[in-house]
Amino acid sequence: MRIFLLGYMASGKSTLGLALAEALNVAFVDLDGLLEGNLGMPVGAYIEEKGELSFRKAEHEALVSWLAEGPEDAVVALGGGTPVFYDHMALLNEAGRTVFLDVSIGELAQRLQGSTDRPLIKSQEDLVEFVAKHLFERRPYYSQAQVRVKGDALGVAELKAALKSYAR
Repeated sequence: MRIFLLGYMASGKSTLGLALAEALNVAFVDLDGLLEGNLGMPVGAYIEEKGELSFRKAEHEALVSWLAEGPEDAVVALGGGTPVFYDHMALLNEAGRTVFLDVSIGELAQRLQGSTDRPLIKSQEDLVEFVAKHLFERRPYYSQAQVRVKGDALGVAELKAALKSYAR
């Protein structure tokens, strides 16, 4: 089974995704890492150089390619904006289990504080307000996930329990 982790920046998609993949003994894919290999540079640098729209097109192409060629059993950490573009939620919901890591605004802002590698937040003076506004805009897409796991201290056990209860 393919499990797609989605949520806002710093919600734990990559960290929890790797741990969940290890616990399930399946492949782990970080979409941003895959993109960095394709683009030959960090995602943040690419967005700053070429713009977000160019990045979203490359992200879409990488995702569609991975969906066609990737392993059937994998945990995939998506980028925070991936669900918002190109009708990705319909594609992802069809391709496997989608899991929204729903972390509070305050916790997200705290995790993002001082981050220098995320171009969308580099120039934000009021990080809490920016995260709240951005999350409000993205929530309709995130809410299309099949499974929602809410909490500021999520772990693999919570993810496995949520996936198990969804399967019933």
